[in-house]
Amino acid sequence: MATESASYTSLTLPVLPLDDEVVLPGMVVPFDLSDADVRAAVEAAQAAARSSGDSKPKVLLVPRIDGTYAATGVLGTVEQVGRLSDGDPGALIRGRSRVRIGAGTTGPGAALWVEGTKVDDSVPEPLPGAVTELVKEYKALATSWLKKRGAWQVVDRVTQIDDVAALADNSGYSPFLTTQQKIQLLETEDAVARLKLATAQLREHLAEQDVAETIAKDVQEGVDKQQREFLLRRQLDAVRKELREINGEQEGEESDDYRARVEAADLPEKVREAALKEVDKLERASDQSPEGSWIRTWLDTVLELPWNERTEDEYDIKGAQEILDAEHSGLQDVKERITEYLAVRKRRADRGLGVVGGRRGGAVLALVGPPGVGKTSLGESVAHAMGRKFVRVALGGVRDEAEIRGHRRTYVGALPGRIVRAIKEAGSMNPVVLLDEIDKVGSDFRGDPAAALLEVLDPAQNHTFRDHYLEVELDLSDVVFLATANVLEAIPEALLDRMELVRLDGYTEDEKVVIARDHLLPRQLERAGLDEDEVVLDESALRKLAGEYTREAGVRNLERSVARLLRKVAAQHELGDRELPFTVTDADLRGLIGRPRHVPESAQDPAERRTSVPGVATGLAVTGAGGDVLFVEASLADPETGASGLTLTGQLGDVMKESAQIALSFLRSHGAELELPVGDLKDRGVHVHFPAGAVPKDGPSAGVTLTTALASLLSGRLVRTDVAMTGEISLTGRVLPIGGVKQKLLAAHRAGITTVIIPKRNEPDLDDVPAEVLEKLDVHAVTDVRQVLELALTAAEVKIPAAA
Repeated sequence: MATESASYTSLTLPVLPLDDEVVLPGMVVPFDLSDADVRAAVEAAQAAARSSGDSKPKVLLVPRIDGTYAATGVLGTVEQVGRLSDGDPGALIRGRSRVRIGAGTTGPGAALWVEGTKVDDSVPEPLPGAVTELVKEYKALATSWLKKRGAWQVVDRVTQIDDVAALADNSGYSPFLTTQQKIQLLETEDAVARLKLATAQLREHLAEQDVAETIAKDVQEGVDKQQREFLLRRQLDAVRKELREINGEQEGEESDDYRARVEAADLPEKVREAALKEVDKLERASDQSPEGSWIRTWLDTVLELPWNERTEDEYDIKGAQEILDAEHSGLQDVKERITEYLAVRKRRADRGLGVVGGRRGGAVLALVGPPGVGKTSLGESVAHAMGRKFVRVALGGVRDEAEIRGHRRTYVGALPGRIVRAIKEAGSMNPVVLLDEIDKVGSDFRGDPAAALLEVLDPAQNHTFRDHYLEVELDLSDVVFLATANVLEAIPEALLDRMELVRLDGYTEDEKVVIARDHLLPRQLERAGLDEDEVVLDESALRKLAGEYTREAGVRNLERSVARLLRKVAAQHELGDRELPFTVTDADLRGLIGRPRHVPESAQDPAERRTSVPGVATGLAVTGAGGDVLFVEASLADPETGASGLTLTGQLGDVMKESAQIALSFLRSHGAELELPVGDLKDRGVHVHFPAGAVPKDGPSAGVTLTTALASLLSGRLVRTDVAMTGEISLTGRVLPIGGVKQKLLAAHRAGITTVIIPKRNEPDLDDVPAEVLEKLDVHAVTDVRQVLELALTAAEVKIPAAA
């Protein structure tokens, strides 16, 4: 844009310094004469005016920033000298024009005098079109800003200014401009450029003001909304109070103020946020809406959970061990594991390692063993020893995955899963939870509960367990989970991998006697209404009850026998047939509860024993009820019947059938070496039967027993009555290792067996067998089936029968 250059006039003026302030031409500013610099400049100007005959004294208004003077100042005339509004002496000075400051000079008074050049920055008429538009834009922006401030009189004055330079300098009154911005306006000599700069500054300020107003409006709306909500809630409380008075209810009976309950409850932050959201929904829902009852149920469940409640563990390790020993005899493996757990917990707590990576030090143990060995009652003893709450979760027959993880809240009657309910029932976030009968969990179209348990029993992820009903994270990492099972194979492999396995293999006869004396008898005396000194069971009676009246891995039937015995004595006393106190010995048992049910083979008459004929051998097996004695019977068909081949009966599995085939093939191929008449096997059928035909049987561990029975049949040599055996056989006659050695040896001991044959590679498993059992057993570890036949078969006394 083409404009004419400014003209210049030389001047000599006293300096009036302006600290952190700028005066532009056209501005009228009052100054305090009590300031030394202002008074010196005004007095010097007055002296100069008197000597030169000027009507108005002139000063040079120069901005001084941090002690440095600007290069451009403003020629100012002293319009009036008098008193300011506060009574102090002052002078009113009007800015006239810009002055470019030159060198310093001398003059009257104490002020600083400088030489300067007056700048004439007027724009000649007529104004170009672009400048006219710029003038209109500036006036419009200035008018808009002034209207917002309510300065209507100033609006009229601004609209009447037509001079470009005066209009640009008028922005010096703007309070939003910084000192640097005003100096920039002062030093811009071209009027059009100055007006452009002033317009840009005003436009930028209006934009910032719009943003600030928008923010203020939003804040005010939020405040208004909160005030309105507060008012409505107070009105709602008043309405509820009136309704309670109409219905005759007491104020304390009103339990619908869930917001206050949530805010007062000790909840984790995320749980609190979720609960408050549900409270908001509840307040918006109508009384007739079913959603309201769902939300109330959910809130009640959340508020009843012990989110931050934890019991302090008992770190008296010796005391815990004494409690476990007092409440359960035997079961050393699981007792040692709990003692180890408490010792580690104590050390972690002492070193400030209670929580590592968001996880606490819980435990997941699987107690696997036959029925009646005390798996379920052991869980309560563990909780007692640790000083924790105990809760039992029965999983037997559970088929719905939602039983573990809960139902979605969209369903009517939805409930949280059994794990959440167990925590709620315990009232603590670190109870001992017994998952009873985990091997009895089933699956159908509703899902697999065992799969849902994977997260619950995984120490790496159960600190963020999320129930479908709650939909908030629940920390299970401090819970001690004890899962009980009878059959290990029924537990899914992935689930078993997440648990630490502890086997409970059953009790010896001595342990059963101790359990019956210390635990079962006192409990049954109380149930029968008898005092401890009224009926006394001699140890011989307890031993006979354990050995001949019951034959089991656990003590459940032993307790039933003790209860039956005490009931009989109590009934006889009430009928007048028995005087109390009374001591029961082993001789009294037959008259009270009948004959023994399980007489050992060694105690029977030799002619009545199962192994009194060739072709019968005694094996050892593991069932769901623990170890058991298994008999194998073999016979040869009469040649005249024309029967041939191998016949197997007794509900056998495929593996056991294959073991019989292997045993028969071994004897056929090694008959001459063993001096057996294997020629009979070609023309005569062989029948192998496993008694207790209603019980399914499977597994390879009956291989040596089958071989021994067939060898006994062919040789006519009886199998020793006191010998039982176990082991898998190969086609070459090798005896291979099997499982369940401890359970099998306990079963042999219960059955009165004195000699047991096991595979050589199972010899390390003898370390798990109680010492008192090993003392009464003669255990032979063999590697070849020929050793088994030498140990098990008696001397040949009977010739090979035509048909056995």
